[in-house]
Amino acid sequence: MWFASGALMSFLPIDRVHGDHLVDRKAVAPLPRGVALVPPSVIVAATGTRIETVSYRMWLGRPVAEATTARGTRLFDARTGALLPAPTAAQAQAVARAAWRSNDHPSVNVELIDRASPEYRGTLPAWRVTFADPDSTRIFVAADTGRIAAVRTGTWRLYDFFWSLHIMDWKNHEDFNTPWLLGFASTALTE
Repeated sequence: MWFASGALMSFLPIDRVHGDHLVDRKAVAPLPRGVALVPPSVIVAATGTRIETVSYRMWLGRPVAEATTARGTRLFDARTGALLPAPTAAQAQAVARAAWRSNDHPSVNVELIDRASPEYRGTLPAWRVTFADPDSTRIFVAADTGRIAAVRTGTWRLYDFFWSLHIMDWKNHEDFNTPWLLGFASTALTE
């Protein structure tokens, strides 16, 4: 079982597992020239708490400042310094559609998730944008930053299933120091 699951995984191209052929999660729109952005000091004053990082970026066609604090990450209007409300379902769908690479335009379903699962263990809450495409693509958009946090496809789910068999972690699919794996490895060394 261990050898077979590892061998099968080796035949799946990792960019296909990641869904890179369907979703461009790394596309970054440059900040436009000549747009007056508020200095970081305005963002620091608006948060009312100590800031770890402030970065500027484009999000859905507008410049935003993303501030990370001990309490979490928030978005601000980069022109005024005003705190923006958390991304909505419609905005999460717009982010997912903007990253969609296929010429097909399948229907989507958007829902807010607040519990981790084997499919998504990132920052919560998050928006799950499910595309009605042949690969059952799901794009997870962080509910605090509006960034794509994860992409899951049918290929990813198949890979993850075999990965859980390979490392013998059938619950969370990430711990490769399970008693099962250590036991089988120890047995193999004694043979």
